[in-house]
Amino acid sequence: MNIRSAEFVVSNSDVSKCPNYQFPEYAFIGRSNVGKSSLINCLCNKKKLAKTSSKPGKTQLINHFLINKNWFLVDLPGYGYASVSKKSKSKFQNLISQYFKKRKQLINAYLLIDIRHKIQKIDLIFIEWLIKNYVSFSIVFTKSDKLIKSKIEKNVDEYKKSLLKFSLKSLPPIYITSSNDKTGFDDVLSEIHQLNKNLVK
Repeated sequence: MNIRSAEFVVSNSDVSKCPNYQFPEYAFIGRSNVGKSSLINCLCNKKKLAKTSSKPGKTQLINHFLINKNWFLVDLPGYGYASVSKKSKSKFQNLISQYFKKRKQLINAYLLIDIRHKIQKIDLIFIEWLIKNYVSFSIVFTKSDKLIKSKIEKNVDEYKKSLLKFSLKSLPPIYITSSNDKTGFDDVLSEIHQLNKNLVK
């Protein structure tokens, strides 16, 4: 899939106010500081589409970006160690939960995980939540340029072993990406393209 156009549409803190178009949506989410904004900008080949920051927890709203005039990329607030109050964290978590439970346009979620680190409990908790709530998802490992190939393979295998504990019929699609060298982005876009094609069959 080629990204011909990518434009910001709206940010909001209320799921009921999300765009009313029936375009399919693909949500991107991950722990704070996982490199989500950089990934979105690289994926869409637009440097300043999503705001990047050295301060974790920058994304605090649901952000809709219209891609190729026919589908939405949705940037969701991160979870984890964002430097915000407990009250704000609770608000973000509720916003995320409401989006996944109520947004009928959602086709697939892309869970971003920093490949450099060992398995994080908070990621597994969120994966379990997605499974229990019947949310289709793929896993996108970020920052692969920071590790050697053998270390990447080891970390990915550890996650696969952990996923098997959830009694899944099959493992979700897994992608290895890097915003620095643009590794893996064609594969992510190919999946979205195929999912979009499946919708019109």
